[in-house]
Amino acid sequence: MFGVTILGNNSALPAYDRHPTAQVVSIQDQSILIDCGEATQIQMSRYKVKRSKINHIFISHLHGDHYFGLIGLITSMGLLGRTSELSIFSPPGLKEIVDMQLAVAGSSIPYPLHFHTITGAGLLVETPKFKVSCFPTQHRIPCYGFTISENKAPRKINKEKVIAADVPFSFYDELKKGFDYETKTGEVIKNETVTDPASPNKKYVYTADTIFDINLVAHAMDANILYHEATYLQDQSQKAAERFHATTTQAATIAKEAGVKRLLIGHFSSKYESIETHVQEARTVFASTDLALEGVTFLVQ
Repeated sequence: MFGVTILGNNSALPAYDRHPTAQVVSIQDQSILIDCGEATQIQMSRYKVKRSKINHIFISHLHGDHYFGLIGLITSMGLLGRTSELSIFSPPGLKEIVDMQLAVAGSSIPYPLHFHTITGAGLLVETPKFKVSCFPTQHRIPCYGFTISENKAPRKINKEKVIAADVPFSFYDELKKGFDYETKTGEVIKNETVTDPASPNKKYVYTADTIFDINLVAHAMDANILYHEATYLQDQSQKAAERFHATTTQAATIAKEAGVKRLLIGHFSSKYESIETHVQEARTVFASTDLALEGVTFLVQ
């Protein structure tokens, strides 16, 4: 499964039973946490998210509503007996903050904890099943969005054809990579005669906090799901710009220009008790828009 579970969809202040930003991306048998606002642990328990499956945490930037829940989460993992390593990626400064919090509490983490500092765009993690890269967004402090995508081989085995061609099972992985097979007699079995093109790798793009920035279109291009902040309604566009945030129709414009399949909007200001107008407004620009509602898992398809 490749899906995104929303744990928090509000901006700085928790309000109207909406919580600061956090979401879990499930891909294959792994879970990835993106941002960790306060109450993330509570939301994990409420929505049955297993902490033990989280091996990577990505913090977009060091505004509190995106990481104030982190110290509680990582210490709870230790209390629950975690022994497997955990990697945390963030802009500079997070390791020093966590080290200080642990030091003044006289606490330690009983499992390998690795901090990785993000200083620019690029690939952060690659496994046989998925990869994560980052890109900068335009916010008041250093801030990064993330792209999480499948990492499937470009070809898939056609069982009937490989059996008919007598290609050994030990060479199947090479076939998936696109290589031809040469028999012991020197005959070359062309790859395209025994394999089929794999379906395109699905991807999820999380833009984090940002002012309206048309440059984000390049990073969101053809995403299966794009998450874009929509802190304000369009009539507050000046306030949004002053605070380095975006509006509903600005988020929808990025989605439309990037040709994404689906847009999720979140990071709502606490000034709004109801967020229904947000989705209505965004849909006037991009019809395939949904609210990033807490507790909902959106399949990346």
